[in-house]
Amino acid sequence: MIKDKTSIRPVIRKIGTIENKSPAERFQNLTLRPIIKLQHELLVAFFENYLKKRKIDFSGLSELEKHEVISKAFKKDNLFKTEIRALVLGHFTLEEYSVYQTIATDANKRIITMIEERLQSVTL
Repeated sequence: MIKDKTSIRPVIRKIGTIENKSPAERFQNLTLRPIIKLQHELLVAFFENYLKKRKIDFSGLSELEKHEVISKAFKKDNLFKTEIRALVLGHFTLEEYSVYQTIATDANKRIITMIEERLQSVTL
């Protein structure tokens, strides 16, 4: 009979720990998510202004049409995407910006995806 079971157990990392994440995932969870959450109201107001400037009556659209308008803005309007990213990047510390520079392409995709999903889930 084995008295000390800890000596035969393999060391298993927990799946949900930060150490198991890629640098982009860590950056997303530790930097991007908090900033996007903090800027939620500004992001919604920015999108509402986007609709107003383009004379899109969002209130008269069905849920499906609203999702299509949001999706189209994020897929086709490069200026809109650049401005949305800038709202997030402006809150980086120097250290966060240094990390961002090493993973910019992936981080930019994550920023756009997370904000699009956030706007899709909000009733405007």
